[in-house]
Amino acid sequence: MEQQELTQKKKRSPIRLVIFGLILIAGGYFAYTKISFALSHETTDNAQVETMITPVLPRVSGYVKTVAVGDYDSVKENQLVVTLDDDEMQAQLLQMEADYKSSEADILNAKASLNTTTTSTTVNKGNITLAQVKKEQAQEDYERNQKLFADQAITRKQLDDSRFALEVATQQLINAKNDYVSADSRIAVSNAAIQKANAALEVKNAAIQQQKLKISYTKIYAPINGKLGKKNISPGQYVQAGTPLFSIVNDSTYWIIANFKETQIKKFHPGMSVDIELDAYPDAKITGTIESLSDATGAKFSLLPPDNSSGNFVKVTQRVPVKILINDVSRYKDILRAGLSAYITITTN
Repeated sequence: MEQQELTQKKKRSPIRLVIFGLILIAGGYFAYTKISFALSHETTDNAQVETMITPVLPRVSGYVKTVAVGDYDSVKENQLVVTLDDDEMQAQLLQMEADYKSSEADILNAKASLNTTTTSTTVNKGNITLAQVKKEQAQEDYERNQKLFADQAITRKQLDDSRFALEVATQQLINAKNDYVSADSRIAVSNAAIQKANAALEVKNAAIQQQKLKISYTKIYAPINGKLGKKNISPGQYVQAGTPLFSIVNDSTYWIIANFKETQIKKFHPGMSVDIELDAYPDAKITGTIESLSDATGAKFSLLPPDNSSGNFVKVTQRVPVKILINDVSRYKDILRAGLSAYITITTN
């Protein structure tokens, strides 16, 4: 009996050896492939899909009148998405336009005043000429009467009358000249008033144009093509200028940002081929190309960058962002989503 059991063990021994040998061979092959892969490839799962996300911001404050889109809708560039109430702005515009017309009337008045002053100047010139002639006549009469009085041909009263007439004519000439100078100075004042009125008109016109621009801002359009995120507004809500209403995700341009350890990037350079595996779609065979490597580690872009010169120092392997362009991105447009996690493989040999 014992001899039979010993014989059976001897018969089973080769099978065990074969199985053990196959396990060793499989394990060796697996280890070899892993080691070979590790020596010729660099991988990371610290990667995600990126795209341009553009916020939609109102440029003026106001109450939301209509919202023309819903959550996650597709929009086209320059498509109307939100309208703000502009009734108050329209009323202000009417007031500004009325004030503008009033300023136009002020300019007409200033020009009419200038015309009147110019006419007065012409009259004053004529008055000066007339006063000059009267003075010359009075001068001649006085000189003639002086001779006649010396010859006792006229009385003292007649001589005094001619002298008084000369003095009056002289004063009239002086007054006419003063009136001319005054009228001439009023021309300068009238010209200055016209320039001032024109400047005020330009200011009011600029205010009107600015108001019209503000009114145009009450209609908010999509800045790019893409898909909306979750909207944060509803009709009747008051929004401040610059407050994000929602964001538009560009659904035609995608890339990958992969954060490799600093010990992995030695052989990286732009143009290298990349294999991309999305966690959400592992069966999709996506390839890409390295476009660029960041000139700083990710830690340098953090809100509070680490300062290794202070306190105790613990060395931590840093990661360098690598930008990867997706080949034939339009082919995968339906499955790409900003923020999706990805597994990146780069062949270095």
